[in-house]
Amino acid sequence: MFSFLNSANPWLVGVGLNTILLSLVWFAPKKLLTPAGLLHAWLLGVLIWGTLGWQGYVVVMFYFLVGSGVTRIGMAQKEAEGIAEKRSGARGPENVWGSALTGALCAVGFGLINAGLLLPNPQSPIPNPQSLLLLGYVASFSTKLSDTCASEVGKAYGQRTFLITTLQPVPRGTEGAVSLEGTLAGVVASIAIAIVGWGVGLLQPLGIAWCILAAFIATNLESVIGATLQAKYTWLTNEVVNIINTFIGAIAAMLFAFIWMSVTA
Repeated sequence: MFSFLNSANPWLVGVGLNTILLSLVWFAPKKLLTPAGLLHAWLLGVLIWGTLGWQGYVVVMFYFLVGSGVTRIGMAQKEAEGIAEKRSGARGPENVWGSALTGALCAVGFGLINAGLLLPNPQSPIPNPQSLLLLGYVASFSTKLSDTCASEVGKAYGQRTFLITTLQPVPRGTEGAVSLEGTLAGVVASIAIAIVGWGVGLLQPLGIAWCILAAFIATNLESVIGATLQAKYTWLTNEVVNIINTFIGAIAAMLFAFIWMSVTA
């Protein structure tokens, strides 16, 4: 089946596949996306399949399914405490791009280079920008899934939550709060999606380590932003913070890989 998908026009396959899958999501009893969210998820899915093929699509689908599932953990309790995601976890356009904008930019960059529309500078110190963009792509979703799982598991099961900047106890759901349960869940999530990225051939084995390390750093920096800056600036919404979070994760992973290549060359 994959040989057929690889030989067919990827953009047409992306249009057809996403239309079918999101039609099923539309009629599903549990609403994972709002109507506008469905349209934007369709656009994202077509873009990812058109640039990265089924391999990139598997990564973003893994993120979406696991992230949507973990959001619903302890939903009744979180809604009663007023700390649940809005719309009972149904994703809107702002959630789609807050989570996936960084990954989409990495995919576009890879697609432009792969199509010969963006040629790397021969004098560039970066020997293989395509591999770094693929690493950044996986790392962005590894970071976001780590953040989602840490937050949702922490809100549902965190026994003791602390403000990351002061380590003072705070209620669950507080911006910038961390818990042992949530932190462990975030690490496991970043490992899982990094392994998926390696399994479909987007990463080298060492890339798994870069994704995990980058996700851990970016997720904790996101908590620091939440604890120190988010309440001060109205424009710094959760979605904007998510973009910053995934951008940090992608850049950190690419920097780790670039430094490693430079040292070992």
